[in-house]
Amino acid sequence: MVDVLDNKRAATRFRILVQIAERQPAVSQGEIAGEVGVTSQAVSEYIRELVDDGLVEKEGRSRYRVTPEGVDVLFRTADDVRRFADHVTGDVLGAMSEAAYIATDDIAEGDTVTLSVRDGLLHATPSSEGPATGVATTDADAGTDVGVTSFEGVMELEPGSVTVLQIPAVRTGGSRDVDSTVLSEHCEESDLVVAAGVEAVVACRQAGCDPAVPFAAGEVAAEGAERGLEVAAVATTNEVGRVTDTLRDADVSYEVLEG
Repeated sequence: MVDVLDNKRAATRFRILVQIAERQPAVSQGEIAGEVGVTSQAVSEYIRELVDDGLVEKEGRSRYRVTPEGVDVLFRTADDVRRFADHVTGDVLGAMSEAAYIATDDIAEGDTVTLSVRDGLLHATPSSEGPATGVATTDADAGTDVGVTSFEGVMELEPGSVTVLQIPAVRTGGSRDVDSTVLSEHCEESDLVVAAGVEAVVACRQAGCDPAVPFAAGEVAAEGAERGLEVAAVATTNEVGRVTDTLRDADVSYEVLEG
């Protein structure tokens, strides 16, 4: 285990070093004592030890500064604590947490299930084979929701992408200036169609592909692609930038085409 978590003295020493770094150069040993929960005399002894070890240097009465070596210790210890916290939240608590999946077949509480993503939704199948598994916490009929916990492995999921189809604003033609056949083909090839802007919504309807959502297109498209879907985001010209900004922030692959 990380020293600062396994050893009380190491933990106190680390916390005092942090306090000095935060308060330097004017350091009140009394304030540090109150913050850390030890006596002022103990703080004085710890600081003397830190100075002797070259992690802190004394600049005058009640004036201290963390040395480059001390900064390095702070970074390394903080990294160790962060890695341990990631282990607890990701590996330990992650395995203990519960999530809802769609049962692909009848499942009984306690069954081992294989986990997968289909059409952007989480599914559980009674089986112990597969790259990702869990244990059912409820009974479930096929097609209903089932609780799953004790996760192991990683689900195989190929990220999807987004095709942004640009539709002219009404002042430059709007939906009337769109080739409905081309737009329809793009929509039919996609798993999910979203739209941003009135002209985009109307163009979709005229092409016979009513969008799943007529707003928040960027956010929905990004999440859909992250779940493995191929998404068509139909957007009016003045909405395209907002959509692509969201996709870029989510690190989602996309291309922009004329609708």
